[in-house]
Amino acid sequence: MGLLNWLRNAVGINDAGRESANLNENKLLEWLGIDRSHPEAINETTYYICLKVLSETMGKLPLKLYAEDKAGGRIRAPVDDESDVVLNRPNPAMTPATFWSTMEANCNHFGNAYAWIQRISIPDGRFGGRIKITGLWPMRSDYVTVYMDDAGIFGNRGQLYYHYRTDTGNELIFRQDNILHLKTWMTWDGVMGKSVQDILYSTVAGSGYAQRYLEKLYESGLTASSVLQYTGDLDENLRKQLQKKYNALLSGAQNAGKVVALPVGMTLSPLSYKLADAQFMELKKYSALQIAAAFGVKPDQINDYEKSSYSSSEAQQLAFLTDTMLYRLAQYEQEIQYKLLTAEQRAAGMIYKFNEKVLLRATAQVQMQTITSGINNGIYTPNEARNLLDLPSREGGDVLIVNGNYVPLTSVGAAYGLSQKGGEENNDSENEW
Repeated sequence: MGLLNWLRNAVGINDAGRESANLNENKLLEWLGIDRSHPEAINETTYYICLKVLSETMGKLPLKLYAEDKAGGRIRAPVDDESDVVLNRPNPAMTPATFWSTMEANCNHFGNAYAWIQRISIPDGRFGGRIKITGLWPMRSDYVTVYMDDAGIFGNRGQLYYHYRTDTGNELIFRQDNILHLKTWMTWDGVMGKSVQDILYSTVAGSGYAQRYLEKLYESGLTASSVLQYTGDLDENLRKQLQKKYNALLSGAQNAGKVVALPVGMTLSPLSYKLADAQFMELKKYSALQIAAAFGVKPDQINDYEKSSYSSSEAQQLAFLTDTMLYRLAQYEQEIQYKLLTAEQRAAGMIYKFNEKVLLRATAQVQMQTITSGINNGIYTPNEARNLLDLPSREGGDVLIVNGNYVPLTSVGAAYGLSQKGGEENNDSENEW
């Protein structure tokens, strides 16, 4: 008898009309020893906000393809069918924002994120052909198992293989060059990353329990537990009846503020335990800051403005980019360039790069001052600056402009007939006088 049939018989699932249960029912979970009451990390508010911040940040960064010009600078590369998939439509069901935010959510929640690189072979002449990327598909991280062929059984020692189990029960095996694999910074072997919920298990779980405690408190109408005293003896049945009756009268938000009549001989004494007595809110805030710090999320991004303000939010956004996102972007870009560009393209200087400048978009005044300074100092051409503002290019706007008062250090004073050493060029004429 198979394991599934044994489980079916053990929990009373058969065709004889006995009580049935599915995997989502508490009876079976309790029989299996699974504690359904344990809070999930995703249900904890701070944990959820951190996932939201990081995933949405990754999703709103546009990805660009660049090539190298003759002078070694970067220019926008033309978009072909393959790069169009990466830049504009990873797959028929997803936009780039959805795809990259999904990858980031899986990566932070599970420690690793995977995407299948869908390729087709295109014949080229009588012999050979080329491989073309046609789609990128994210994979549920908890459905993926990674194996390393460290013995070289399949030919290449150290080759990674990805085993993927679908919702329908199908099992697929992929080679590492067909999978985008992103991981958190926390990894002991460089292959598999660890998630924040695994590293800070007790902190995340404790914060979840605190949140559940508040929910129970609100459900009870914010009433503290009470002691019902009775002068005399009570048998066990009468005690249970009294307890059940007054629990119904005293608990629940609908009973908040109600007056309860007590028979003669009974006294109701509320237990005056307060959240402040246990420094509940202080401990909850401390746990929230710990979780946010582990994710690299700043306090103001989880709505903690005690050490921040709207006037300093721009500086905190810059710190978030520098301290958190730059590493994430570097990892993404390196994996994308290795897996989605050919060796010839990489040798030619082609790269995929996220535009992180969208995170630093300031007010219109500050933005205009920055762009104007870049034009005046020969960093941007007028058309490049107009493109930053989503404005059309103009004729003659592809020439760099600099202030005519700027001269090389070696030429300082040349306009006044002075030598580079600071003296006059024609000393003989002065000596004649």
